[in-house]
Amino acid sequence: MSQITYPKEQTLYAHLPVTYPAIYLQIAEERGVSQAQVLAHAQLNPQLFAQTTGRVSSQDYEKLVTAVIALVGNNGLGLEVGARQPLTAHGSLGYALMSAATIADAMYILQRFWHVRGRGVNLRYIDDPHCVVFSIYCQYPMPPEVEKVLLEAVLSGIYYGLKFLLAGENLDAELHFAMPEPDYLTQVSHLALPTLCYEQAVTQLRVPKAVLHYPIKTANPEALTLAIAQCERELALLPTMQQDMVMIVKNLLQHHTQGYLTPEQIAERLHLSERSLRRHLQHQGTSYQQLVEAARQRDAQQLLRQTQADIQQIAQRLGYNNPANFTRAFKQWTGQTPTEFRARLRRMLHHD
Repeated sequence: MSQITYPKEQTLYAHLPVTYPAIYLQIAEERGVSQAQVLAHAQLNPQLFAQTTGRVSSQDYEKLVTAVIALVGNNGLGLEVGARQPLTAHGSLGYALMSAATIADAMYILQRFWHVRGRGVNLRYIDDPHCVVFSIYCQYPMPPEVEKVLLEAVLSGIYYGLKFLLAGENLDAELHFAMPEPDYLTQVSHLALPTLCYEQAVTQLRVPKAVLHYPIKTANPEALTLAIAQCERELALLPTMQQDMVMIVKNLLQHHTQGYLTPEQIAERLHLSERSLRRHLQHQGTSYQQLVEAARQRDAQQLLRQTQADIQQIAQRLGYNNPANFTRAFKQWTGQTPTEFRARLRRMLHHD
């Protein structure tokens, strides 16, 4: 039997606690696939998971999730993971949430220290007059099946964490997903999930604003002070430029009449050399080209939804000289051609 050669981890930023991938490994074990099999399939060094206090990179986390999907299938994997994540799995952040006085205080702490336990997924609070709305999206491009699992895991995890803090109080929540409805929902009915809405514009959790005033029964001011101090220390240890670079570049890659900014133009705006920019992105497991493709995917769907421009015009606005190349790329992104995507939207609006 040939010996497995593991990739070098030194170039990857290991900031994710192994408590997260451990849940995937546990589910795989229950479905008949051992941890050793998963790690061998993912080409990951078992030593990364030998210590309960260990940490892995976003890239290694993605490899592990990919391997679990390949070996045991999806079948509601992300929703199952979210349901199994206790708040204590989030370390100091989890203890801070449990020690907060009210749900409003906990929500503020979650926003403030999200990156301490971030997993390649960004969290954004949306100011809505009637609801508490948290929107999530992947920080960098990843395979669609992996993205689906991670978004379901993170969003359902926030929901179950909130339910724990409410200690039995009724929670009228909705989970919205910007993806087609899967065929495995009947297999996760035992999870007591809230209302699930698929094919939405964005992936988000929505709960009534009244919950913000609910007191948390595990509140403890002394424990809160200690947990917040630890969160502050962990946040200070994060390499800020490296951690935020993907989000900064994504925000700069907005569509306009002159096209997307080039790597040279982005580097100039950030007072970096182009080489440094590319290195920062590489450390985050992505590249300028991948982020441009993600921006095109985002803007293509927006243009198809919000304008009457024909497919050729949209292709040209996104930098595709040949509309056939745009159609091919769009089908890879969504599984549909632009024409099919727009027709489905019209059917949904007509049905409503």
